[in-house]
Amino acid sequence: MDLGLKGRRALITGASRGIGRVIADVLADEGCALALCARNEGALSAARDELEERGVQVFADVVDVADPDALRGFVASSAAALGGLDVVVSNASPGSLKGDDSWVESARGDLQAFAILAEAAKPHLVASGQGAVVAISSTSALDVDMPSGPASFGAIKAAVLHHASALARAYAPAGVRVNTVSPGPIEFEGGAWDQVRRGRPEAYDMVKAKLPLGRYGDPVDIANAVAFLASPRASFITGANLVADGGLLSRVQH
Repeated sequence: MDLGLKGRRALITGASRGIGRVIADVLADEGCALALCARNEGALSAARDELEERGVQVFADVVDVADPDALRGFVASSAAALGGLDVVVSNASPGSLKGDDSWVESARGDLQAFAILAEAAKPHLVASGQGAVVAISSTSALDVDMPSGPASFGAIKAAVLHHASALARAYAPAGVRVNTVSPGPIEFEGGAWDQVRRGRPEAYDMVKAKLPLGRYGDPVDIANAVAFLASPRASFITGANLVADGGLLSRVQH
């Protein structure tokens, strides 16, 4: 299926590795020009170089999304470099953190970053006439039965879902769609579940046994979901949360 993304301009946060990096690959394959940010300059430069070798137009900058001014500046610079923005993907996240400070760090790096990103990008998305925002949440936002137990990650990701739903209602009259993707366990080299497999194989096997499809997800599973929601093929979808978890959640979807 041609998703109709050729010529679109897409901004992706946390795009140097893992899910964000593969989202960049998939959107590039669909014909998008890209604006990428991450905190790791080396990995980000490598991603930019690899994409440019394929003929993709890429603007890349080192940004900590927890810094509101830096994030707003990145949005402005990206729109200037690409001539506008059509798609914004809020993917960057501090991940699963521990300790007292985890609540503040999770809120800043995940929820606040998403809120500021969407707000800063809105004028460009409105001008696009076909703007789309996709935020990455997690099945941890929907299920408290997690190996890690209670933690800031799931609670903040649940808040991302709430804010995305509110934005979807608020931005719809301006023609901007807002949706979320909630990944289940996704495994890639150096990622959280790869580390669990190496360090806590019993926990890894326990979660795998709960997956009806019998495997951990691949980043491309999430990237494909993001590309669909960002595309004109999903032009009547807003305020939706697409769960991509291999059947992990047993609740009725609504």
